[in-house]
Amino acid sequence: MSFAEFRSCYLLLGIALAFCFNQISSTTNETDRLALLTFKAGIAGDPFGVLNSWNNSIGLCEWYGVTCGRRHRRVTVLDLSSQGLSGSISPRIGNLSFVRKIRLQNNSLDHEIPPQVGQLRHLRVLRLDNNSLIGEIPKNLSACSILVSLILEGNQLTGEIPRELSSLSNLRELALARNNLIGSVPSFIGYLSSLEVLHLFGNNLSGRIPQVLGNLINLRILVLENNTFSGTIPSSLLNLSSLTMFDVARNQIQGTLPTGISLKLPHLEFFSVDANQLEGPITPLISNCTKLDVLQASLNRFSGKVPSLENLYKLRKLRIIHNKLGRGKPEDLNFLCSLTNNTKLEEVNIGLNEFGGVLPKCIGNLSTTLTEFVLGMNQVSGEIPQEIKNLVNLEVLFMDLNQFSGFIPPNLGNLQNLVKLDLSDNNLGGTIPSSLGNLTKLIILDLGSNNFHGQISSHLSNCRFLDFFDLSNNNLSGAIPPQLLGLSSLAITLNLSCNHLTGVLPPEVGNLRTLTELDISNNLLVGEIPSSLGDCTSLTLLRLAGNFFHGLIPQSIRSLGGIEELDLSRNNLSGQIPKFLTIFHSLQLLNLSYNKFEGMLPHEGVFKNSTGTSIIGNNELCGGLPEFHLPNCIAKSSKSKKINIVILSTSIILGVLVVAIILAFIYLCWLKMKVNEPVSTLMDDSPMNVSYGTLVKATNGFSSMNLIGVGSFGSVYKGILEGKGTLVAVKVLHLVHHGALKSFTAECEAFKNIKHQNLLRILRVCSSIDYQGNDFRALVYEFMDNGSLEHWLHPNTTSSHGNELSKKLNFIQRISIAIGVASALDYLHHQCHFPILHCDLKPSNILLDANMVAHVGDFGLAKFLMGSSFDTIANQMSSVDLRGTIGYAPPEYAMGSKVSREGDVYSYGILLLEMFTGLSPFDNRFGDNLTLHSLVATALPD
Repeated sequence: MSFAEFRSCYLLLGIALAFCFNQISSTTNETDRLALLTFKAGIAGDPFGVLNSWNNSIGLCEWYGVTCGRRHRRVTVLDLSSQGLSGSISPRIGNLSFVRKIRLQNNSLDHEIPPQVGQLRHLRVLRLDNNSLIGEIPKNLSACSILVSLILEGNQLTGEIPRELSSLSNLRELALARNNLIGSVPSFIGYLSSLEVLHLFGNNLSGRIPQVLGNLINLRILVLENNTFSGTIPSSLLNLSSLTMFDVARNQIQGTLPTGISLKLPHLEFFSVDANQLEGPITPLISNCTKLDVLQASLNRFSGKVPSLENLYKLRKLRIIHNKLGRGKPEDLNFLCSLTNNTKLEEVNIGLNEFGGVLPKCIGNLSTTLTEFVLGMNQVSGEIPQEIKNLVNLEVLFMDLNQFSGFIPPNLGNLQNLVKLDLSDNNLGGTIPSSLGNLTKLIILDLGSNNFHGQISSHLSNCRFLDFFDLSNNNLSGAIPPQLLGLSSLAITLNLSCNHLTGVLPPEVGNLRTLTELDISNNLLVGEIPSSLGDCTSLTLLRLAGNFFHGLIPQSIRSLGGIEELDLSRNNLSGQIPKFLTIFHSLQLLNLSYNKFEGMLPHEGVFKNSTGTSIIGNNELCGGLPEFHLPNCIAKSSKSKKINIVILSTSIILGVLVVAIILAFIYLCWLKMKVNEPVSTLMDDSPMNVSYGTLVKATNGFSSMNLIGVGSFGSVYKGILEGKGTLVAVKVLHLVHHGALKSFTAECEAFKNIKHQNLLRILRVCSSIDYQGNDFRALVYEFMDNGSLEHWLHPNTTSSHGNELSKKLNFIQRISIAIGVASALDYLHHQCHFPILHCDLKPSNILLDANMVAHVGDFGLAKFLMGSSFDTIANQMSSVDLRGTIGYAPPEYAMGSKVSREGDVYSYGILLLEMFTGLSPFDNRFGDNLTLHSLVATALPD
């Protein structure tokens, strides 16, 4: 055969082989095409139309998401990730026999993972994460022997981790997180020697973390968070020197932190043991993990001192909230100063621990990258350091529920990136600085439960993004700024309750259309409820209780259809209860008590619930459910008619009698004016009546915080009287004590007829009933800033005036006080229209004003001498009860002698001896025959 013939035969053979190869390739390519078309048929939703290209108009390898091999044109990659696909995965996907990577993550695929996937012998990557797949993990995935990455997290898979997966020796990444897997971590995982990433978080796995995980020397990321693992942290994990991320948060792990963490895990960047049951100290060696980026040990039982963290130069987040760290010591927060060399710090959360001491000034030296600082719910005291102004990028500052005192630093307004500021439940005082108005990005501002006073600054209305605003439980006064109610951003809470705010509720309140909770209860607001309140249609809670609102409930309130709690109690509202309250289907708590409502109580809606509705203290209401114990409306109406007839029939007779009595009274007064000094001018100065409700508000509900003294017949409270904001002392009589009512009457009569610069002035009288229907008596005096002489002569640390009483009275002050008391006695005995005997002169009844001027008070035992002859009157006075206090009362009173001017003078003498010797008549050295009087008489015989 010639060369030409040989070449011709060779060419013919090549052509034949190529033809055969193309025929074979065409046949196998057709298998892939049919498999993909079947897959497409299982897809129920394709929002982006990515599968529209899967048709016969173009070749299979040009379809969207499909990649083919260069030689044989078989499918090697199927990537349809993040396309919003819904439906199921066809079992025919197992016919893509040359596929190496399947990426279907971030879709909405459901049904089970077809077991035919186990036929894909060339598969290296299987990503089905973030879908809605159900069922168990197919056991025959074990046949995909060269699988490197198996990511099935974020589905609804159930059952245990199949033990058959132990054959996947090439696995580098196993992610089964966020499913519903149960059982324990199978020990075979510890023998997948190539494993670098293990994600099992967010399942229902239990048992102990297996020690064999310490064999995974190539493991970089271990995340077992949010399961129910128990036991201790295996010491074998310290062998994983390549580990960069260790997360076992939200389990039930016990014991302590292994001390070798910092020595054997030098590459650790993320360390989280949050929400377990770990205890003991945080190891000081943690500072050797110099690459640490996140340190989280919150919600455990760690205790003791937080070690220095000075070597954690790269730390961004420190979260150790809710432990028992700190010892209530001054140095507890010194570890914060060890972080000042860190230039990347973003978050420090150390709230809900037992840290004491003060917040160190080094806080101002922390990195300006800090955006979140949380110190709430500790025992930190002292002032907020001025240096905090340096944290200019701070967005969250929580220091609530501590013991901070002093003022809010005005330069806090420099932190113009603040979004959340909570300083509530501390002892902060002074006025709220207007500079807080510079924090224009604020969403949350909580300053409640402090001691702030003064007015609410209108500058706070510059915080136009406020969503939550709480100034409750302070001593704020003045009117509510209308600009504040113009903050339409308020959508969660506006709480101004338990202050001393006055004036009306501005109509601008209607701007709060998206507000959910409005609480302005327990203030001194007056006027009518503004109808614009009906524009706040998103309200679910509305509290206006404990004010002085009057008039009707406005009809516009019917717009508040979503209201769940409505409290209008303790006001002066009147009229009938609006029927629209019965159609509030969400209303669960309704309090209308202690107003002046009248008429029939509805039966529908919330009024069917006697436990969720309160109407007590409205005496003109009738009807309603029997549980409300109101009179029958028909009977009440009939009774009212009969009463009206009786009143009408007797009115003429009574009118005549009244006129006659008035004329007779005028005539008698005229006769008396002829003989005696006129008393009408004295009567003009008699104290005005004041209501029980007013005194409740003035004293914060007779709070123990306002209590300044307890006497024989009553308790004395400090208060602020409505209107002008007058500081007063309110003496509440204990009527259950024998003689208390007589004491009240005597004191009223005495103060009605006397007026002197050295006598305590009475401002108001309350003779009423309390909210429980019991008799109530009280006297309102001008407040004496320096307390009683008793506390100055014998100071003790429990005194409410402890700060002032650290000073002693000088000689000139003692002389001045003695002269003042003598002047008052002289006035009572010789200058009043009717002479008055005090009968109980002692240091505790002598009060000192701001200028240390003495005022004699407590006339509960006083006696009037009602005639021209003192001797005659003295013999007529009762001697049944011992008058005065033992030690100050003259000895003859104990033997039944009548009270006298001389008795008051004797008490004054004992008072002088006490003032200039410093000894009380009750001093321990006195007894038997030795008294203060006899002691001085012996010492000064001449």
